[in-house]
Amino acid sequence: MPDTNIPLAVRMRPQTLDEMVGQEHVLGRGKILERAIRSKRLASVVLSGPAGCGKTTIGFIIAKELDTDFEYLNAAFSSVSQVKKIIEDARKKLQKYKRKTTLFIDEIHRFNKLQQESLVPDTESANIVLVGATIYNPYYYLIPSLISRSIIAKFNPLSKDQIIEILKKAVCDKEKGLADYYIQLTNKAIEYIAICSNGDARSALTALEIGALTVEGSKQEQRVFDLETAKECIQKKTFYDKKDDYHYDSISAFIKSMRGSDVDSALYWLAKMLKSGEDPRFIARRMTILASEDIGNANPFALVLATSCFKAVEFVGMPEAQLILAQTVIYLAASAKSNSAYLAIENASKDLEQEATKEVPKHIKTHSKDYKYPHSFGGYVDQDYGANKQYYFPKSIGEEKKIKSFLEQLKNV
Repeated sequence: MPDTNIPLAVRMRPQTLDEMVGQEHVLGRGKILERAIRSKRLASVVLSGPAGCGKTTIGFIIAKELDTDFEYLNAAFSSVSQVKKIIEDARKKLQKYKRKTTLFIDEIHRFNKLQQESLVPDTESANIVLVGATIYNPYYYLIPSLISRSIIAKFNPLSKDQIIEILKKAVCDKEKGLADYYIQLTNKAIEYIAICSNGDARSALTALEIGALTVEGSKQEQRVFDLETAKECIQKKTFYDKKDDYHYDSISAFIKSMRGSDVDSALYWLAKMLKSGEDPRFIARRMTILASEDIGNANPFALVLATSCFKAVEFVGMPEAQLILAQTVIYLAASAKSNSAYLAIENASKDLEQEATKEVPKHIKTHSKDYKYPHSFGGYVDQDYGANKQYYFPKSIGEEKKIKSFLEQLKNV
């Protein structure tokens, strides 16, 4: 009988790489993180991704695979002195017993620059194996010296099918799971939990455990865990359609509504995604992309507003963040549209892939004496800058028509 004092999500935590579900893009056979762990050549790794996708689990597995001791810190509640003490103890242990320590730092983005700098020397000298975990983009929150010494692995939310696989294992597992509870988990119930958990295995397993412990019936007879029980346990209503692509279809409808300047439809899909528990930062990121890809220089301020929206959403949080998102959605949907910047970089990239790479013309190389300084000629002078081909075709839309007019005037100079 498993120890029910320990939460099901902890009991069912995978113990080896082979038991992991999901993250095949970095943990599959031959992938970068899998190779580093199995070869025991891992010095430092930073894992980014949403809650419940396996970051902490991989920390435990790394310590086990590398045969090291394991130390856990949460950056939100840790000081420089605590970090230094753990590292000093790790040094002594390594010198005396030849045994390394894996230091797992959850929410590592919360460390300031000084705290992050304190990790660099011992990471570089391999006194510790550093595993950092964050829900944010590490390239934005972590110092370059730490990034350059680490493998950066982005974890994705688990898919609905992966969550279902994890739930079924928990129901059938006698040693760690719920097999002794004789639970009959209906297909509708398991699908509902998988959808509402939003890629978070911990949330899904917690809902399953609550239902298993409270569903009526004796332990000696099979008890039905149905859809109504699932709704009570996860306590979250989903507004998504129950199909594999619900997440992608909703964000697709949202983006296409803004691209099509349908303000009301864009607001509807925004409300639906927020009600369904979609990460508001994910929505803000997609809006930032749209501001450049679909609006571009027709309204350059759109990108400024979208970027400010992303930062404000992070700072304010829900539920107030929905006001910031709604304001930005209205502005983006009602803006003039141009995809000429998107097409320009696409065309230039195709030439790089299909044609021989061009050399930098001699007169614009560093310290060239033949370079014509435009400001010495009134701001513009005709000279070869290397492309000799037009990639950018501005449209006569919004602010971009000014750019088009300016470039056309230069041709007549």
